[in-house]
Amino acid sequence: MRTEIIYEDRDLLVVRKPAGLASQTSEVRRQDVVSELKNYLSAHCFKDPLSEEATAYKIRHQEPFLGVVHRLDQPVEGLLVFAKNKKTAADLSAQLQGRESAGALNKRYYAVLCGEPAQDAEELIDYMYKDNSRRAVVLDREDRGRFPQAGKAVLFFSVLKKMRVPDTGLRDRKALPEKLTLADIRIDTGRFHQIRAQMAHKGLPLLGDMKYGSEASMALSRQLGIKNAALCAYCLEFTHPATKEKLRFQTEAEGEAFRLFS
Repeated sequence: MRTEIIYEDRDLLVVRKPAGLASQTSEVRRQDVVSELKNYLSAHCFKDPLSEEATAYKIRHQEPFLGVVHRLDQPVEGLLVFAKNKKTAADLSAQLQGRESAGALNKRYYAVLCGEPAQDAEELIDYMYKDNSRRAVVLDREDRGRFPQAGKAVLFFSVLKKMRVPDTGLRDRKALPEKLTLADIRIDTGRFHQIRAQMAHKGLPLLGDMKYGSEASMALSRQLGIKNAALCAYCLEFTHPATKEKLRFQTEAEGEAFRLFS
């Protein structure tokens, strides 16, 4: 199983998804986090999977309940929480949507940006929507009125480190970015591909992002051998639906792009 279980109790699972593995997919025979966890729960929810209790459960439910609260894009690594019952799923979803009565589910990300921000900390407020090709479109201010389906997207980033791009001896320094920036990112909204699209629209595409990157950033990614978007959901905070305890989980970014800063 490629998915790593960080924490588990009777109500929920916190896991670490590796880059390159889909959170959930409808494609037949293609493995994803959801199918891996359902297989895990099927094998471990009973000490004896062949017992009468286990057999009765499988007949009644067909497969273990696994509530998908949020997702990460396939090329992104990091933390996810899943619910093991409907009540927990509803509570965590309410936290994610920011309902005051439910507390808050907060996520933070590390990202490697191609380029150097003009400011060391900045809030980005844009409007964006998902088009028919499953691509996030960030609108210029004058275009917002023509796309009523667009929703507000709020993102805050701060610079952690900057570095010059390593010289591979293969790249044209005049054509490709010369600086890389390690940033800490928080989103106040949960739009489709929000971080990747907003940072690209800002002129700071993620290293390794072959969907939203610029021609120059994608060329640099190929030169450096970066195959996944340099984005890691490194911190996850929420209130446990049953115990009401505030939980916080963190992980390290493991992708090739992040190793450039170590």
